Amino acid sequence: QVQLVESGGGLVQAGGSLRLFCVASGRFFSIDVMGWYRQAPGKQRELVATQASSGSTNYADFVKGRFTISRDNDKNTVYLQMNSLKPEDTAVYYCQAVVKTYRYVNNNYWGQGTQVTVSS
Repeated sequence: QVQLVESGGGLVQAGGSLRLFCVASGRFFSIDVMGWYRQAPGKQRELVATQASSGSTNYADFVKGRFTISRDNDKNTVYLQMNSLKPEDTAVYYCQAVVKTYRYVNNNYWGQGTQVTVSS
């Protein structure tokens, strides 16, 4: 009973910036981890960044220094600020959340994705 809806993707020139949004809705006790993955054509889905409810973050090496993840726990929302974008960042970006749908049970949920295209 959890839905994740992404927004904020689009077309941007190399060196530009985008800010992605993901909002969780439904019935759940808490969200332990929220984050972002991406998948480019012909490639595997890969981790971009995650943030635990404690505030602890985890970033892929290829985005460190360029992307920043943040959460608003009151709004059940996670953000991804993407700066200095490169053409190789072009991909579908997926929101991910580890959610307690029952008091002591965690489940993994995915959004439908938002397209990010970076032109050179």
